[in-house]
Parts: sequence; structure tokens; C-alpha cells
Amino acid sequence: MVQVRAIHPTHADGNVDIQAWMAGLQNQVELADTSRLQKACELAQEVRDHASKSEDIWATEEVDCFRTGLEMAEILTTLQVNEETLVAAVLYRAVRENKLPLNDVKEIFGPVVARLIDGVLQMAAISNLQSPTRDSILGQSDGQLTNVRKMLVSLVDDVRVALIKLAERTCAIRAVKNVDRKKRYLVSREVFDVYAPLAHRLGIGAVKWELEDLSFRYLQPNAYKEIASFLDERRMDRQDYIERVLADLTEQLMGAGVEPDIMGRAKHIYSIWRKMQRKNIEFSQVYDVRAVRILVPELTDCYTALGIVHGLWRNIPQEFDDYIATPKENGYRSLHTAVIGPEGKVVEIQIRTFAMHDEAELGVCAHWLYKGTDVNSNGSSYDDKLAWLRQVLEWHDEVGDGVEFVNQVKSDAEQDRIYVFTPEGHVVDLPNGATPIDFAYRVHTEVGNTCRGAKIHGRIVPLTYGLQTGDQVSIMTSKGGAPSRDWMNPNLGYVNAGRTRAKISHYFKQLDKDKNATAGRQLVEREMRRMAITGLDYNQIAAAINFKHVEDMYAALGAGDVRLAQVINAAQQQVEPNLKSKKQLDLSLLNGKTKSTSVAANDVQIAGVGNLLTTMANCCKPVPGDPITGFITLTRGVSVHRQDCLNIMNMAERDRQRIIEVSWSGSSEHTYPVDIFIEAVDRSGLLSEVVMVLGNENVNLGNISTNVDKKTHSATISMTIDIPRLDLLGRILDKISQLPNVLDVRRQKNG
Repeated sequence: MVQVRAIHPTHADGNVDIQAWMAGLQNQVELADTSRLQKACELAQEVRDHASKSEDIWATEEVDCFRTGLEMAEILTTLQVNEETLVAAVLYRAVRENKLPLNDVKEIFGPVVARLIDGVLQMAAISNLQSPTRDSILGQSDGQLTNVRKMLVSLVDDVRVALIKLAERTCAIRAVKNVDRKKRYLVSREVFDVYAPLAHRLGIGAVKWELEDLSFRYLQPNAYKEIASFLDERRMDRQDYIERVLADLTEQLMGAGVEPDIMGRAKHIYSIWRKMQRKNIEFSQVYDVRAVRILVPELTDCYTALGIVHGLWRNIPQEFDDYIATPKENGYRSLHTAVIGPEGKVVEIQIRTFAMHDEAELGVCAHWLYKGTDVNSNGSSYDDKLAWLRQVLEWHDEVGDGVEFVNQVKSDAEQDRIYVFTPEGHVVDLPNGATPIDFAYRVHTEVGNTCRGAKIHGRIVPLTYGLQTGDQVSIMTSKGGAPSRDWMNPNLGYVNAGRTRAKISHYFKQLDKDKNATAGRQLVEREMRRMAITGLDYNQIAAAINFKHVEDMYAALGAGDVRLAQVINAAQQQVEPNLKSKKQLDLSLLNGKTKSTSVAANDVQIAGVGNLLTTMANCCKPVPGDPITGFITLTRGVSVHRQDCLNIMNMAERDRQRIIEVSWSGSSEHTYPVDIFIEAVDRSGLLSEVVMVLGNENVNLGNISTNVDKKTHSATISMTIDIPRLDLLGRILDKISQLPNVLDVRRQKNG
């Protein structure tokens, strides 16, 4: 059922006896050194005593920041956490109520404790910013409630932060019994909607059940009282019956050589109500009101016990679940069965090992109990829990032995979504790496079209700024504004979402075709001039990317349907592929017939799989160099699309499981020396930034020379780099041109 607030040992004057409290704590958890925890308790008590009544807005006769800290520590003690976590718990409310500066905590107790408290403060700030609702915002499939949960989880980089927050919310829900109805409802709603599911996701049954029962008590008081009265009426009869069942089971299991720990299991009120609602049944039809739990030493003993139970009494087939063979999403493992026991009454029986029981009650916290054992065991519990945890929390603390294993967990824990706020406080989910422009187009196409700037938490940021979870984004627009063609250049980093790119492409498509063709021609001419490329057959390039006429290619390029990188890649096809001399890359045409540029199926490589049938989609006609993705069809193998293709984005929403990662076949590439010339206004650090750009692209620098004119404060840089492809050259030129003080950057040809 529900928990009552703890009564702390006190002195005669009513103050908490810290020494006695510490002694009681040590009976539940082993602490190598209790001096820091005692110091934290004394500090929390001191700042509580020195706070004025006007500052101590939370204080009552029973509740204040010090007593709440002790209660949080007691809750966490049952989860077998370490000493740093307990210290952070004791101090958290004092910091939260601005009675104790976080810097003081860091100075006295170290950076780890301060980081834990800061993490909990971030979770509190997010959950308080916007009251979660179930409504969808901006056409998102998930409601705001789901997005808030996801955001909270994504902010947590240490599982202990979530544990402290759960302990704090447990104290909060216990304390609302005597507050006004409105506050009681708000706290209960938040706990029920956000934190009880988080406890469930972490597998911490001991906390989850209490949060659910207490919040249910205040949200549905009539239903709670009704079920509680049913349970009270039959408590004595049920207890006598369970004792007879326990005696029979103990005798049979001991006779089979199994040493069990058997107990009656309390059924939680909310779970009874939920089952009645889900199955549309009366209280009398709830089978597991009479429930027994059998704990055994080994996994094999579970199935031995199951056989004995089914041999004693007839089982109900539809009520059997094997969560050992198929664990729940949060790692929960157990055998569940219902039998017709003595007197024809239905009894639910759970069977699990002692380790499984600790995992069910403690969830991820069971890791501290079994650290170093589960990792190398034949059982899958630890691995399953980590596999689940990768989807929820990125944590890099205490994951067992092996650096390679730790690194793997870190890499797999990367989030593929971020969660940001609108100015009104609504949560919006975006792909990882999204920019303010992506956000603007998510809000509304017109907002994106007229976007001219962005603010994050009230401060202006560049449009290439990478949004982070928790950012509050405000878009500045200009009346009559229009998207820039530079936004479509992936090298500049303005746009990272496929949907955004498709919307911008659609905008330019609506413009006059002649204007698009002119703009496209200018883009190509500028790029080729910058890279000193001459003598290209543009009719051949247009044919290579599926256009009959050059003007159609220019119009598509100007409209955003074709990327400049595709044109550069097609130009690369006119380069002698087997050129092995170290002369400057000369883009002369091949002698005789040109090499075919049609895309073959073997040009595509499917991640982790070989020799699968692939077909190029006719809707977007991908060519080598395009970012691509695959869709598993029913009859044509894997259909390959451009990543910004509207058809593949729609199919991904309907059948995400049929999306597969594909890439262009990576054959070995020759590199060729290319001279680069840079003009710039001289400044400190310019050369190092240019070299950093080359390093980030994994480009080898052959030689470099600089010339500085002190009178004009101008600088020129000449260098030779080794590149395999023209599109890479274009990307390097783009990135260097974006550096501060750079006036011009171009390829320089000899002669």
C-alpha cells in the first residue's frame, strides 16, 4: 500500500539526533567512510537553522530542507547507492531552496557531489517550466507529456541523478497529504505522469509502486477508498488462506531439494484498479489479490518450482507469462502463473531468483549489488539491462571491467533526438544536430521562409548553431523575407533535417524557372572557376544526373532539387580514374568514348549485408555522392532513395522497421596534389584554423607557404593538399571561406 513519513530519532529538545540516525542508516547499507555524510547532515541542519522564516517557504513542523534531505537519503539507502549519492541527497533541498550555494558544496564535498545536485536541479527546472499535457504540439506524433519525459531522460548523464530526483518526488508526494487541494493535485499529476513511469523504466519497483499508489490516492480518491475497503474487509480471511498455501509450497519444494523463500505478496491498489479498468472486470474477478512470491537460489530452480506448483494445482493457461525467457522492456524477469488453489480459489504465484528479485525491486540500482558478477555470467540480465539502458540513459559510471566495453556503452548511448522549447514553453522534438532553421520550419513553413535570426534563452546565436536539449528557441523573422540558397549547401551547416531541406527545395521550385536556371548556372560557374576547372562537357554531366538538357540541370540546381555536390561528383567522372602521376589534377576529358556514368546496383553497399538486390528509386534518382537511405520492398529488394526524398520520409513514418542503412561502395581512392591559394586580412591564429579545417577532413597537407604585408595587413597562403575527389575539394574551399577575415580562396593551376 502506501508509505508513511519516517520518524527521525530526536534529542530532548526536538532536534534530530544525527548520530542515532547515522547508526540506523549503517544497519541498511555499508559505508566505508561516514564522515562526509555526517558533515553533510550537520551542514544541512546549520543552513536550515540560519534561514529566516520568510526564506523558509517550505518549512512546516514536519517538513524542512534538512528533514527532507534525511528522508531522501533513507529512500536511497534501500536502493543500495554509494556515499556520494547520499551526500548529494542530504544537501539537495538546501541548494534547491537557495539556502546553500552550489559552489560551496563543490568546495567542501568535491565536484562529483556538486555535479549530481546540478543534474537534479536541471531536471527540476525542466519539469517546472511547462506543466505536461497529453496534447500534441506542431503536429508531433508524441504528446507534450511524452516529450517532457524524453527530455528529462536525455538530460541525465548519470543514473544517480535520476535516483535522487525520484527520491525527492517520493518525499514530495508523501508530504502533500495536508496541503491545499490544488497543490496536492499538481504534485500528484506530475508524479503520476512523469516520475512513476521513469521509476518503471528504471525497473525500480520499490519506488514505482509507492509513487503510483500515493498519486492515485489523490487523483482518484473515491476509487482508491473503494478498493482499499475491499482489501480490508477480506484481509484476515486472505491471510489465513495464504498461510496454508505457503505451508504446502514449502513442504513440496523442500522435498524436491529446493531451498525457497516464500512469502505472501501485497497487491498494490493502483495495479488492481488498472487491471479492473483494462479487462473491464469486477474486484472479485481480480485473480492476483491472493498472491504468493517464491524466491529460489538458481535459474533452474525457477522452472523446478513452476513444475511443482502446476503439479499441486491446476494452472490457468491464459494467465501464464514467462518473463525470464522474454524479459520486460525495463529488464524485469520472473515467472508469473495463476492456479486454482485450495477451496477452488485462484492464486497468483510469482517465481524468481534472489538476484531477479533484487533487480525487480532496485532496477538499475541492482548493478551496485552485483557489480563484477553479472558482467561475466552466462545469464543475460546485465546485458539486457544495458541494452535497454542505451535507449534511455547515457551513463558512464560503474559499468564493470574493460575499457572497450565502457566505450561501447558510451557510443551506443548517443541520443538521436533532441528536445527544445518554444517561447511558450512547449516541447518540440527534432533530429540530433538540428539548427534554428530546422526549428523554424518545424514551427511553420512561413516562419522558416522568413527566418532571419534566432535567440537561445534570449541571446542571439548564429543560424548554424547546433541546438541542445533544453534550449528555449525564439525565431526572428523579416516581413517579405525568403530562404537563402546557401541554406541548401550542406557544407555550411545551416540545415540538417531532411524535412527542412525538402521545404526549402519546394520554395525555390515555385520561383520562375529562368531565374532558377540563371542562379544554378552562376553556382556552377562560380564553383568551377574557384576550383580552376575548365573543359568540362556539361551535356555529359547533365545526362549523368538524369537530365536531358543542361538548362534543366541548372534550373533544378537553382531550385534546390539538385545539390552542387552531385554536379561536382558527375564532373569527377570525366577525370582519368587511373591517373597515378603526382602532377596537378587535370580535368581533361577522357580519350575516346566517355566512361558510362549510369548507376549500377553494385554501386550501393548495404550495411552489414552483401549481395542483396538493389534498385534506384525513380522518384529522386540518386547518383553517387548523394546521401542515401534504403527501403526494403516486397518484390524489388532494397529501393535506394536520396535522404531528402519526400517519398522515403513518408515511408519512414509508416514503416520505420523497413528502413535500412545503405552507402555508396567505398573502393580505394587515389589522391592527387592540388594547389590552394588563400587571400585574407592578417590576424592571429588564421593559419592554425586553416590547418584545423584540413585536419577535420582528414586531408594530407603537402607543403605550405605564407606571405604577410605589414603595411596593408594582408596575408596570402599557398599550400598543396592531397585530395581524392572534387566534392571534397569543394567542401574544403567552402569551409575555409567561412573562416573570419578570409577574403578569397580558390584552386591555383600551374601554368
